[in-house]
Amino acid sequence: MIDKQNKIVQEEKAVLIGLVHKDQNEAQVKEYLAELAFLAETAGAVAVKTFYQKLARPDSKTFVGKGKLEEIKDYIWEKEIQLAIFDDELTGSQISNIQKELGVKTIDRSDLILDIFASRARTAQAKVQVELAQYQYILPRLRGMWSHLERQGGGIGSRGPGETEIETDRRIVKDKISLLRKRLSEIDKQAFTQRKDRGEFIRVALVGYTNVGKSTIMNLISKSEVFAENKLFATLDTTTRKVVFETTPFLLSDTVGFIRKLPHHLVESFKSTLDEVREADILLHVVDISHPQYEDQIGVVNKTLQDLKAFEKPILTIFNKMDLYEQNTFDEWLQEDVKEEILRDLKEKWENLTQGNCVFISALERRNIDALRDTILDKVRDLYRIRYPYKSEFFF
Repeated sequence: MIDKQNKIVQEEKAVLIGLVHKDQNEAQVKEYLAELAFLAETAGAVAVKTFYQKLARPDSKTFVGKGKLEEIKDYIWEKEIQLAIFDDELTGSQISNIQKELGVKTIDRSDLILDIFASRARTAQAKVQVELAQYQYILPRLRGMWSHLERQGGGIGSRGPGETEIETDRRIVKDKISLLRKRLSEIDKQAFTQRKDRGEFIRVALVGYTNVGKSTIMNLISKSEVFAENKLFATLDTTTRKVVFETTPFLLSDTVGFIRKLPHHLVESFKSTLDEVREADILLHVVDISHPQYEDQIGVVNKTLQDLKAFEKPILTIFNKMDLYEQNTFDEWLQEDVKEEILRDLKEKWENLTQGNCVFISALERRNIDALRDTILDKVRDLYRIRYPYKSEFFF
């Protein structure tokens, strides 16, 4: 692995740990751990093994049971693993207990996502948003993670300055959170002013699960160079471009991707960035139809849109990566008429579910892009006619 300064950096070897319980079955846990492996790769680690256990509820001290933790420890020591990543949020005391037992750095899914966001943040707004989320994540875990308190077991010699020091640190973190919120509020006001200055253009926003191809589609539609990469959260900052189809202009924004179990502090601190979604007139929901759990991903995005109070907006669902879908679904012996029937059934299903508001494309192969442009143009023009009828003569 090579970092930004072109130095060779040794990838950390990691083990991934999940839990099967009443709220998530074995199939779901395997899927979540596969996604966790992709997150680890994005962060610069390599997942060499996954562990999971069936428990009624997480162990309050070590998340997994004593026997499973011993099994993980033996593997870590044998394979010289540097990192343990848990798929669910850990408390500060759990992190401390697990690290003592395993002897390696221990993080959870939220911490991993925050680390990825921190490495991807480019603008002042994104950096402040991520830093705020990190401090909000740390605050409730200070006591459990506080090393000075390890010697406070009670009795003589245990009543040192530890409690004072942790309270001091807690106050410092709270002050930092307050400062970052004020700074973010100032940046938000500037961003709001910039959005107001865009004039009476129809606004269109690309939304979707992370790594579904939003930035690639943004590049195709707007003919601009927006960073696109086959990694999770390649885009953090909202990018907005003015697009003109025929004689009709509109604003197109590419937004941060959604994901399961997104840390709530991160959602909270990124709400200003997601204002582009709330203030959009039309949403383009991009779906990676080649993904085995694409329907679950649609559910995650729809739930996030509901949380943002944006689900009632006009939504065009763009099923992307049809080339990969066909590659994964069809074998070389399948007859053409059977292939056509499978595709026809798929399209009929989603046309019914979206009430005709969907289009199937391959951004990579530029397949059906003209149909996508025509559909977007029709929706934008319809909104102009309703909202700004006096502009119709200029745009159509």
